[in-house]
Amino acid sequence: MIRVAIADDHPLVRDGIAAILTRDEEIEVVLEASSGPELVTLLPRHSPDVVLCDLRMPGGDGVEAIRAIRSGSAGPEHVTVKILVLTTYDTDHDIRSALAAGADGYLLKDAPRAELIRAVHDLAAGRPVLSPAALRALSSPDAAAERLTPREIAVVNELARGGTNRTAAARMHVSETTFKTHLAHIYTKLGVSDRAAAVRVAYEKGWI
Repeated sequence: MIRVAIADDHPLVRDGIAAILTRDEEIEVVLEASSGPELVTLLPRHSPDVVLCDLRMPGGDGVEAIRAIRSGSAGPEHVTVKILVLTTYDTDHDIRSALAAGADGYLLKDAPRAELIRAVHDLAAGRPVLSPAALRALSSPDAAAERLTPREIAVVNELARGGTNRTAAARMHVSETTFKTHLAHIYTKLGVSDRAAAVRVAYEKGWI
């Protein structure tokens, strides 16, 4: 059973999404939230496998919620939960911001019902989900530096907390070698050569 959380400020939209998803016998909607902060607060109580999150919601938008989840604000066990942005906004800026914050997928609300259900299954299985608009945004020349994975976003947040590579790796429950490998990839993608520069870029882009 795939446990799903839905975050959207419109009750009718949440009801509609839940109704579509629960037609699939392998999907269970365990949480509905009306804002980003509410999603982050309630996430630990329900432990979903996949989160469907709108971008713009009163009281705290989706990008802020994604950053909070990836930084561990909803508990370290939820840092790697699969997150699908489900929205009506399809500008390059919206798409890149969401993916840079740590979203695993991006889908528009006008997607067919079958595509939404398939997206949930794909994310639960570890496969990324990107709408045609998202693929176009990622293929543009200036998008390369923003393609940090959710894990790399988490590493950058650990850098901001300070400490040595060893202590940061321990907080993430990975080996120091693995942590250093992530750092090397981050430095290459961001075009920087040290921790301070990586953290500075992350702050500028709003990942921290």
